[in-house]
Amino acid sequence: MAAAATSVVPAGRSARRAALEDDKLVFETTEGIEPITSFDEMGIKNDLLRGIYAYGFEKPSAIQQRAVMPIIKGRDVIAQAQSGTGKTSMIALTVCQLVDTSSREVQALILSPTRELAAQTEKVILAIGDYINIQAHACIGGKSVGEDIRKLEFGVHVVSGTPGRVCDMIKRRTLRTRAIRLLVLDESDEMLSRGFKDQIYDVYRYLPPELQVVLISATLPNEILEMTSKFMTDPVKILVKRDELTLEGIKQFFVAVEREEWKFDTLCDLYDTLTITQAVIFCNTKRKVDWLTEKMRSNNFTVSSMHGDMPQKERDAIMSEFRSGTTRVLITTDVWARGLDVQQVSLVINYDLPNNRELYIHRIGRSGRFGRKGVAINFVKSDDIKILRDIEQYYSTQIDEMPMNVADLI
Repeated sequence: MAAAATSVVPAGRSARRAALEDDKLVFETTEGIEPITSFDEMGIKNDLLRGIYAYGFEKPSAIQQRAVMPIIKGRDVIAQAQSGTGKTSMIALTVCQLVDTSSREVQALILSPTRELAAQTEKVILAIGDYINIQAHACIGGKSVGEDIRKLEFGVHVVSGTPGRVCDMIKRRTLRTRAIRLLVLDESDEMLSRGFKDQIYDVYRYLPPELQVVLISATLPNEILEMTSKFMTDPVKILVKRDELTLEGIKQFFVAVEREEWKFDTLCDLYDTLTITQAVIFCNTKRKVDWLTEKMRSNNFTVSSMHGDMPQKERDAIMSEFRSGTTRVLITTDVWARGLDVQQVSLVINYDLPNNRELYIHRIGRSGRFGRKGVAINFVKSDDIKILRDIEQYYSTQIDEMPMNVADLI
């Protein structure tokens, strides 16, 4: 990430409104935010440091260098950074630092838009917090309510969950909110979009007034920033400019396919390239995922698939097969586009171009995690050219025609 510019958004309601309406305005990092380049200098508990190093982290990523300290100091924070830069581990680290493990009450609540992301956040918290004996639980739909109740009655320090299930647990008075000091909204652009807005406000109503709120996302459209004034106090903003959101290290290509039915043949031609590494193929609908999976299998290609309509058990099994490398090609919808980290993915194929520009960066950010190299290939019908050019312009990036030797680039 380039050095953060230090300018402050103008104060005052009318100035701020004008600034928000001006689409060219770039929200920049709040003044006085100094990057801290080592975990040792962050004043982190010793046993938590042990956990961080044991987990394999050596030094904080750009967003961690800037956002960890303000969060630990109790400030409200809006943090924006590219996919794959360590946002989930930043949440885990700050939550572990802030929680008092001697008190068996829920003190931090993390809300995520997908079950997989909520479960992954819980895993990272448990791993990093291993030596401080942190108790965390993922409250997500599709899992047993009885198990949630048992875990929460037993007492946990942190709940990572999806809004629906968390809301349900609060209303049943199983998830007691009186000791919650920190609310984290992960992938908040998605969270605050129409789907979850009401549920989030619903949860927020039950939380204590002295609450610290942290918003984290790869994309922060203006309407989100406008809404934050409702439930954040003088937040520290740590944002990257949009033109820095191009994903370094990820080569992006397109393949021109005149007709929809040509995409399938193109994918079959690419199959050997896909399996050199692990690949994720994105379709825009669950129906398309099922159709493509079936068609690939009937042509004797080994693929697995996942989308939001599948039972949670099946989703979990597919995820763990893919993580372990047992399956190499995963066909999925955007349920997979956000925040899921599988180290070996170095190729992403957009069988369909995403429906909005923000999703593009989330999808192709599945490859090249944490600065590794990755390749993204977009299948583009003639009526998609405009969308592709729009994506290029939006992220100030270049998407070239796919070369013949694409396998050598992976």
